[in-house]
Amino acid sequence: MNLRNLLIALTPPVAVCRWGCASCCAAPIAVFWIAGITGIVYGFLGGPAQLPHVSWTTVGLGAGLWAIAAVWAWTTLRSVEEDLSDPACREGRSTICRLVPPRPDEADPLDEVRKFQQ
Repeated sequence: MNLRNLLIALTPPVAVCRWGCASCCAAPIAVFWIAGITGIVYGFLGGPAQLPHVSWTTVGLGAGLWAIAAVWAWTTLRSVEEDLSDPACREGRSTICRLVPPRPDEADPLDEVRKFQQ
């Protein structure tokens, strides 16, 4: 197992920041990862029911959230590798997190709100 796969499994947001130009995905991955860690620790402390023993349901939920973060990081890094517009993330212009420009016929939603406030 190489360092990249190890970081994907143990610290998914770090792996995305280190090897992907899709750093916009690191924040939501970090939320799932931290929630997973919190769920695992909370489960070992008795969980929401404050059980005198380990709450395996809460530990399982935390492990599931951690697994989601790892799979999401793996998918993001694989997509960055396969991105034809910027192979191997050389120029930092990946299409994965590119903002979609508005269409010319779209109205600005804030203009609609301002109309009702006047």
